[in-house]
Amino acid sequence: MRGVIFDGKRTQVVDDLEIRDPGPGEVRVAISAAGLCHSDLSVVDGTIPFPVPVVLGHEGAGVVEAVGAGVTHVRPGDHVSLSTLANCGACAECDRGRPTMCRKAIGMPQQPFARGGQPLYQFASNSAFAERTLVKAVQAVPIPQDIPLPSAALIGCGVLTGVGAVLNRARVDRGDSVLVIGTGGIGLNVIQGARIAGALKIVAVDSNPAKESMARRFGATHFLTSTEAVPDILPAGADHAFECVGRVELIRQAIDLLGRHGQAVLLGVPPATAEASFLVSSMYLDKSILGCRYGSSRPQRDIALYAELYREGRLLLDELVTQTYLIEDFDKAVQDAREGRVARAVLTF
Repeated sequence: MRGVIFDGKRTQVVDDLEIRDPGPGEVRVAISAAGLCHSDLSVVDGTIPFPVPVVLGHEGAGVVEAVGAGVTHVRPGDHVSLSTLANCGACAECDRGRPTMCRKAIGMPQQPFARGGQPLYQFASNSAFAERTLVKAVQAVPIPQDIPLPSAALIGCGVLTGVGAVLNRARVDRGDSVLVIGTGGIGLNVIQGARIAGALKIVAVDSNPAKESMARRFGATHFLTSTEAVPDILPAGADHAFECVGRVELIRQAIDLLGRHGQAVLLGVPPATAEASFLVSSMYLDKSILGCRYGSSRPQRDIALYAELYREGRLLLDELVTQTYLIEDFDKAVQDAREGRVARAVLTF
């Protein structure tokens, strides 16, 4: 079968991948579409360290092909959106409703793939850049069959992370002010999460002025190409500032632009050794700096919620799919994504 692998030096599309049958508690999914996320590119450029060789991709949707023993919530033929959380469901964190903190879901890559007898790692417990993938049952969330699969694919990462950061982590409330730095796939979902939450002012900042129309379509009330004019729009500071780029100087700006009791939520991924600075004295007005993993999501609950919001017209997905690419055109998709020509590049088979 076809798939995209990274061997530590280069990516390539191959057609001789193999995948094992599902074991107990596992589901094999025929991937229909997969979004190209910045995290995939971060593995390639070394920002996110990951063992190789690895099958890339982690934002996908498809059709259940086979299930292992004990799997009852999905069956062959079901449409599913895939999450990256291979959480155990039995530890204290899972019991508290915090599956993103489950230790079984962090740093334990499996090797369900093989090529020429060599095992390959699975990225983010998902590897959606393959015609078929194998996931834990908890990662396969059934969705209505009337949702287009290229749109449904985006729920599994961009929407869970961006909208989830707003609703689950920051808990943005009606009338709040929100600053969003970076309007890529994650930033746009933060913007629409803030709109859904009822934020009064949503200020989007991106150095690319061509992104203004999309940002406003998703709910931004203001658009700027730098943060310099933010105080003119939010003279008392932002209630919530989301950094969605992963640059330490922008993290500092997000913190500095907070108002009293404001909170900065870090979603961008800088290099693993990056350090950021801030004025300690500025924090004593009850300001907070919040990390956020995967939108503090509970995927079995949240994916179903976002699917219904989409069907009601309140959550935008189709608008994110600005370009689809056949898997053979992976390099073109990467180039367009890196140069900001697409909101989200979606690969199809």
